[in-house]
Amino acid sequence: MSTGVRLEPIGPENVDDACGLEVLPGQEKYVASVARSLADAYVHQEMAWPRVVMAGSVLVGFLMGAFPGPTQADARTCGIWRLAIGAGHQGRGYGSAAVEAFCAEARARGMRRVLVQWAPGGSGPEGFYLRLGFRPISSGPGRETTGEVLLT
Repeated sequence: MSTGVRLEPIGPENVDDACGLEVLPGQEKYVASVARSLADAYVHQEMAWPRVVMAGSVLVGFLMGAFPGPTQADARTCGIWRLAIGAGHQGRGYGSAAVEAFCAEARARGMRRVLVQWAPGGSGPEGFYLRLGFRPISSGPGRETTGEVLLT
């Protein structure tokens, strides 16, 4: 596990570095770009929570979560919409630390459950999320799988 990993808001000082984040070749089909994610965050301002993943002073990734908006039925469920760790930073525990940091934020907000979706595919993130304790709760042939982890 990587220590010193934290999630920080996107601002003028880091937006260019965030938008320049690149994943490993072939992973692009599993996660939207940071620029696209920030556009989605703008459209869904009432619930989107975009953050850069920092290891010390180095931007190593991007995570966008979602917390319940005012009209959302389940006020104790939140989700991870996007997670991308830069190509040169993968395999060091930054993704796991980012998910744990998101779950800590969720607990602090009184959330009881975190959802995530992943696309099927051999090089996709399914194994990563399963290792972190997410369990599949729905899926279909060729469709995304929804996983959940219950917070304690």
